[in-house]
Amino acid sequence: MADTQFDLIVIGGGPGGYVAAIRAAQLGMKTAVVEREHLGGICLNWGCIPTKALLRSAEVSHLLHHLDDYGFSAKEVSFDLQKVVKRSRGVASQLSGGVKHLLKKNKVTVIDGHATLLGKGRIKVEKDGTTTVGEFQAKHIIIATGARAREFPNMKADGKLVWTYRHAMVPDTMPKSILVIGSGAIGIEFASFYLNMGAKVTVAEMVDRILPAEDEEISAMARKSFEKQGMKIYTGAKVGEFQKGADSVTTTIEANGKTETITVDRVILAVGIVGNVENIGLENTKVKTEKSHILVNEWLETDEPGLYAIGDVVGAPWLAHKASHEGVICVEHIAGIKEAHPIDVRNIPGCTYSHPQVASVGLSEAKAKAAGYEVKVGRFPFIGNGKAIALGEPEGMVKTVFDAKTGELLGAHMIGAEVTELIQGYGIAKTMETTEAELMHTIFPHPTLSEMMHESVLAAYGRAIHY
Repeated sequence: MADTQFDLIVIGGGPGGYVAAIRAAQLGMKTAVVEREHLGGICLNWGCIPTKALLRSAEVSHLLHHLDDYGFSAKEVSFDLQKVVKRSRGVASQLSGGVKHLLKKNKVTVIDGHATLLGKGRIKVEKDGTTTVGEFQAKHIIIATGARAREFPNMKADGKLVWTYRHAMVPDTMPKSILVIGSGAIGIEFASFYLNMGAKVTVAEMVDRILPAEDEEISAMARKSFEKQGMKIYTGAKVGEFQKGADSVTTTIEANGKTETITVDRVILAVGIVGNVENIGLENTKVKTEKSHILVNEWLETDEPGLYAIGDVVGAPWLAHKASHEGVICVEHIAGIKEAHPIDVRNIPGCTYSHPQVASVGLSEAKAKAAGYEVKVGRFPFIGNGKAIALGEPEGMVKTVFDAKTGELLGAHMIGAEVTELIQGYGIAKTMETTEAELMHTIFPHPTLSEMMHESVLAAYGRAIHY
């Protein structure tokens, strides 16, 4: 490869890495991305995007089994699992090709291989662990190596009976029963997918509630809804050793003072993630790590001059949109743009694309109180909204949390149809430091689900009209 000198090299072509590279190119930097597998990273190829394609199929399945509610009937509804998986893979492939095109359009050099830091702005790139692609130099290097599924000694994935998210996305056959260990966004999305595709689903969560990152009321509503759909949920649960059969797994679940033995076709591990900090040459730098994540300051700088880290490898929240935003902040800081400012994690929305969907931004009611705020809380149920009833989606709630003294929007929490699309309204409000007054004066279109956002704000101040 002719070019070995760059202004910026990004290690990793995921949603943090490729966005950072494009922004750097826009700002006139000579930029390269090193990617060993697929452009777009885990998110685009094995995470956010293909899982949404699977969940869309599950949503279609759900509707097909409730056709009578809408005045339709159909006989012998069935699905072809291979076609469902093939569609999901096709969506991922199309978007990965799109990232390749965007990098080319912005004149970003793509280096195919695995990068190792050599120190002092130098990296070595190898392909397949044997072939040396070359050595490259840059004044600035961004580590965007992402993360992988966490495993425990007594819980290891084998790809056949015990799956990580990656295996769960490309099943050969539809399991009749599944145990999902972990009830964060990833675990609940897979639990919801398999449930709506007809599997018997059990969820085991170590802490005392599912979706533990969400507001407690939302967690409780989600549990009630999932259990109503037939999901079995254990919280405060401890899962025992796996006893593997020819085509099943038997284990124990200890919860509520009882121990039960359960046999399922497949187990999905969704017990968190680990940063990819190994085998990238960190030992040749002054970079510090803690619990598999790289330590950085507010500008994403490590302890090694000229070396930065963004995205999942620097820690929670492990979200693609957080990684992308960090990439832009990091590059703009390098370029000396004065308008750049550090990320405020309270303004990062989180979404779970289950049925029902869950979305939130900012502080939960409990966290706001724990932080010392006096709060005003508003709630508005889906059952009070005309569009929700017309859609046949009357289950759900919008909850808003305000600072009682200043009117600052501290947090917003939702469960129900399309809330992952609605949450950005509150995201904008938080970024603009809006108070309840501006939200009350905003005219929301009718009939829409978004009207519930308005009503929830009004409810916090005793002014809700429709409930």
